[in-house]
Amino acid sequence: MKKTSDIINKLSEQGYRLTPQRMMVLDAIENSEHHISAEEIYAQVIMEYPHLNISTVYRTLELLHRLGLVTETDLGGGRVRYHPADKGHHHHLVCQECGRVIDLDESVTDNLKQVLKRDYNFTPDIRHLALFGTCADCKR
Repeated sequence: MKKTSDIINKLSEQGYRLTPQRMMVLDAIENSEHHISAEEIYAQVIMEYPHLNISTVYRTLELLHRLGLVTETDLGGGRVRYHPADKGHHHHLVCQECGRVIDLDESVTDNLKQVLKRDYNFTPDIRHLALFGTCADCKR
């Protein structure tokens, strides 16, 4: 849980209280093997802390995102999902037919970044990108 302690240190340094609720939200994010939604975090934390309000989860996620400690990605399905920012940048291909999510290496966007800079004089901040389409299995 070293990464969780790094986030805790960053929060403390910036004067934020480390409540048990925040700690549980942080643990849920760090221990998730995939991107996790606020609802999934809430479902995990409520088992240990039944008095938790989902608005606390949303406020904590908003704070962590504002401080650059988590990324937000819309992978479809009407839910934003969260991922620790220090676990690296990567992108996703999301099948609109079956919902499959395929991870895409960050280097794939290098040409896009160059074109946007060159042709549009625009410097994109592409840390977490989801592209929607149809996977090979659903094209059949």
